[in-house]
Amino acid sequence: MAEATPTTQKKLTHWPRTAKGGGKKACTVEGCKRPYRAKNYCFFHFKQWRQGDLPHSRYRTCSKPECRIKTFKAGLCEKHHGEAFKKDAA
Repeated sequence: MAEATPTTQKKLTHWPRTAKGGGKKACTVEGCKRPYRAKNYCFFHFKQWRQGDLPHSRYRTCSKPECRIKTFKAGLCEKHHGEAFKKDAA
């Protein structure tokens, strides 16, 4: 009789980078043709989004031009809020 060998399964050491939508939908970043993974970004651009490197950050940013710091109050970062609503020290 032939002895049956048990099938070995390879254990995943990391989460697989699988595309959603069967790979039919592309990343929304202009010029990127990779299939999207989450938030309509491919795995590469999703990682950049999480780190805050893309224009659409994961939190609300200061409304001042060229300032991408997280908002503090009234749509401004702590620095710009302090400048805009400075109390007169008389």
